[in-house]
Amino acid sequence: MNKIYLDYAASTPIRKEVLQEMRRFEQVFANPSSVHSAGVYAREVLEDARGRVREILGVNSEDKIIFTSGGTESINLALLGFARANKHRGKHIITSEIEHKAVLETCKQLEREGFIVEYVGVDEKGMVDVDEIVQKVRKDTILVSVQYVNNEIGVVQPIVEIGKLLNIKKIAFHVDACQAGLLDLNANRLGVDLMTLNSSKVYGPHGAGLLYVREGISIAPIMFGGGQEYGLRSGTENVVGIVGFSLALLLLQKDHKKEWMRLSGLRRTFVKELLKNIKDVIVVSDLKQSVPTILSVGFRGVEAETVVRALSALRVYISAGSACTAQQIEVSHVLSAMRVDSDVARGVVRFSFGRGTALGDLRRVVVCVKKVVESLRKV
Repeated sequence: MNKIYLDYAASTPIRKEVLQEMRRFEQVFANPSSVHSAGVYAREVLEDARGRVREILGVNSEDKIIFTSGGTESINLALLGFARANKHRGKHIITSEIEHKAVLETCKQLEREGFIVEYVGVDEKGMVDVDEIVQKVRKDTILVSVQYVNNEIGVVQPIVEIGKLLNIKKIAFHVDACQAGLLDLNANRLGVDLMTLNSSKVYGPHGAGLLYVREGISIAPIMFGGGQEYGLRSGTENVVGIVGFSLALLLLQKDHKKEWMRLSGLRRTFVKELLKNIKDVIVVSDLKQSVPTILSVGFRGVEAETVVRALSALRVYISAGSACTAQQIEVSHVLSAMRVDSDVARGVVRFSFGRGTALGDLRRVVVCVKKVVESLRKV
């Protein structure tokens, strides 16, 4: 059987159009900081890509688009950089219990540095309580960080509502948008001050990401060297990777409504087939509150990691919760925060869909999942 890849939330393949665009610039290897003509041209290519991203995010030339190595670095720069640059204003930060590990682990580091981090809970659907965010705001609150789309269950948070409230209170708002490629990314409509994106989640090359910083928002560098990227991210820029990233983001945003509808239909059919053919299936992702690219499902009586490995042997590739915590057997912090029963949580796997997902493949996956789950339950 041909392989069926349903782990798009972990990593996406590079689009053919993106590869073609990158090949056009494969000879652009000069350092963009060099003053010779090759370096000047590399700088022009880099800035063209930056301009493309500005248009996608709907921001002006006074706002910063800082290119990084990926989502994790961008999140670290946003949280560490902002907190350290604004500690004279306060040391209180608010985030949610179900953030990506890149946010949670960075917040732990900030706590070691003397900052106070408070965590907002979520309901059974994984939605943050906006009122709780407001209630936790103090005079010394300087930053709130909430993930646009959760990487494990796909829930979409009320970013616009949160942004409006924080703007009134003059509190900076950071959003991890790495899984939000099919959603509106206009920074002004969202009301965000800092936003992170990752190339490998939008069909671009690995090793590229960005941090958007609104005009007037101060952050401190966390890497030091030649002073590239406004002096906030030293290191020679990955020009060809950035070119690919910017085009991948543009293409995904251009087709996002059409792709949303296509994947929504596929996910609904897939869920119906799972429920019809397999007993004791619990759909964890709320289909009305989540992106159609992610579906978390629990199977009672089996271990998620065992299911993932068994399906892999059948050339079906999914994940057990977040790919970043796949080596841990413990129940996901997201499922714990949602108060999912432990016997269900231990059997939750994530199917994530993308441009290469087809209905015929999903029907074959249902057959494979049924075979694996029923076999494991007999052990």
